[in-house]
Amino acid sequence: MMHAEMSKAETALLVGGPAAGARVRVTGRPGVLQVTRPCAVEEPADGVRVEALYIYRRDLGVAEEPLRYGYDAVSP
Repeated sequence: MMHAEMSKAETALLVGGPAAGARVRVTGRPGVLQVTRPCAVEEPADGVRVEALYIYRRDLGVAEEPLRYGYDAVSP
């Protein structure tokens, strides 16, 4: 892949999971996207944050926009 192609922003569609249907802009066609959702902390200590983590993996069979990333229920 040429350097210019790696820096080009492309649209990606998230499929399945909690972010299903979301469209995001990605650069360099990363293999994995990490989606987080903040969780409420009953007694926060010194600025601690808790976030739920969701992993989406790129569907290598889709080469054109929108790229597709599918929810990986068994990660991390």
